Amino acid sequence: MQTINQLVSLREAVDALKNGGKSVALVPTMGALHEGHLTLVREAARRADHVIVSIFVNPRQFGPNEDLDAYPRRLAADAALLEAEGVALLWAPTVDQMYPQGYATNVSVSGVSEVACGAARPGHFDGVATVVCKLFNQVRPDIALFGEKDWQQLAVIRRMARDLDLTLPHADAIIGVETVREPSGLAMSSRNQYLTAAQREQAAGLSAGMRRAIAAIEGGADVAESLATLKANVLATGFDSIDYADLRDAATLEEVTVWNGRKARLLVAARIGGTRLIDNMGVGQ
Repeated sequence: MQTINQLVSLREAVDALKNGGKSVALVPTMGALHEGHLTLVREAARRADHVIVSIFVNPRQFGPNEDLDAYPRRLAADAALLEAEGVALLWAPTVDQMYPQGYATNVSVSGVSEVACGAARPGHFDGVATVVCKLFNQVRPDIALFGEKDWQQLAVIRRMARDLDLTLPHADAIIGVETVREPSGLAMSSRNQYLTAAQREQAAGLSAGMRRAIAAIEGGADVAESLATLKANVLATGFDSIDYADLRDAATLEEVTVWNGRKARLLVAARIGGTRLIDNMGVGQ
């Protein structure tokens, strides 16, 4: 596996991988890899001739009082995991490579980025859209894979690709991969390592509460009442606060107040101790 942190070298290496018409898949990450990331890598390998993984802790998607400095960084360990999976290239740019002196461009996606995490974390999805657009232009992959755990992020990236007429990859070549969960049901996340053993056990109540709420909604219960019960149940398991618990259209992320059988997603963000966890599940799917 090649590990590259300079853009000129990256482009030369990608051209070599694509030689002879070979296909390339990109898995963008911020490192601190876990089984969820490796599932993306394996699916990428199934769909393309070569897999490129990027590791970049993107400062533009962290707010003023968020965990940028504390976010786990373990490049050597991550590289060993990727090499064991047969990844062809690790793209690990520095901040200066990604945002050189004088950098002044921002990608902003209206609508899908303004609700849920977008409302709770102003500017977050501008940072996501900007860095992913740059990664697509740098690597020029045929396909890119993202976990469905952050459903809103996936919607923002697909919208960006459509609106900007991106061809490598185009919007339909941005692949969502089902959330990987711990045996307790907790969605795998790099931030789970912030949790104490007791908090990790309590955090399993999030997915359990979501499943109960989905069963109620699909059974005909009132959406607002089901969401209120979900919030109460999650707080009762030990969470300190809830940023949001919303039922939204799966494609547009418009709020769903009366569920009529259409595809929707239940999206939740909640805080336990100093850790903010997100999760989502399909409704009517």
